[in-house]
Amino acid sequence: MDRPGFTASLVAGGVAGVSVDLILFPLDTIKTRLQSPQGFYKAGGFYGVYAGVPSTAIGSFPNAAAFFVTYEYVKWILHTDSSSYLMPVTHMLAASVGEVVACLIRVPSEVVKQRAQVSASSGTFHIFSNILCQEGIQGLYRGYKSTVLREIPFSLVQFPLWESLKALWSWRQDHVVDSWQSAVCGAFAGGFAAAVTTPLDVAKTRIMLAKAGSSTASGNVLSALHAVWRTQGLSGLFAGVFPRMAAISLGGFIFLGVYDQTRSFLLELGRESP
Repeated sequence: MDRPGFTASLVAGGVAGVSVDLILFPLDTIKTRLQSPQGFYKAGGFYGVYAGVPSTAIGSFPNAAAFFVTYEYVKWILHTDSSSYLMPVTHMLAASVGEVVACLIRVPSEVVKQRAQVSASSGTFHIFSNILCQEGIQGLYRGYKSTVLREIPFSLVQFPLWESLKALWSWRQDHVVDSWQSAVCGAFAGGFAAAVTTPLDVAKTRIMLAKAGSSTASGNVLSALHAVWRTQGLSGLFAGVFPRMAAISLGGFIFLGVYDQTRSFLLELGRESP
């Protein structure tokens, strides 16, 4: 990938990430509290829905930028012809590698954010300091495996579906989709991916919110899923599915639309520069 393409992906990814995370933060807080083991109202209900937003504001740009740079770079390395039946596999591999890299930044931000969301009276810096003092660096990476195990299946569904919907729409209208059309495709892809991966999101939330030293805090995804199934059944595994679908559908519209628009603008700007 040439330097203009690298820079455009980096900046566009970061701008898209910040936009979607800050706009949709209240929905994410509600989803986290619905999944909390202490219950929605004890976790804060509708009070303080912006608790934990500093953590998200700091982590959003580098997290999304890391994902899209990796995603575009892996696609460039694999360079599959657009008419090839292997194109969805290329998108799956690129998205999976992107998630593994992005989660190195995303997980510490997510741990602090989710604890702030269910304890709105505690400040973000106070929560961050407590985690470092009580659990060390590994405390900030609590739930890394469960986050990756949630994000990879999510991306395996979302990105090939997004790319396929764009290709289909482009074929139907005989020209490349506009940014708003890319955003619509992103909304459909994101909502569908969100629905099917909700149990993994519930497991990730339980692991991140568990008390240090507990069996759930060890990070075993299957164990966390079994515990939820045993105590709450199917409804527990799909707790928060509707706000998650709403947030990610709207998020997919904003995130992928802003990414396409910003990247196209920056590449055009690069071509016009002497």
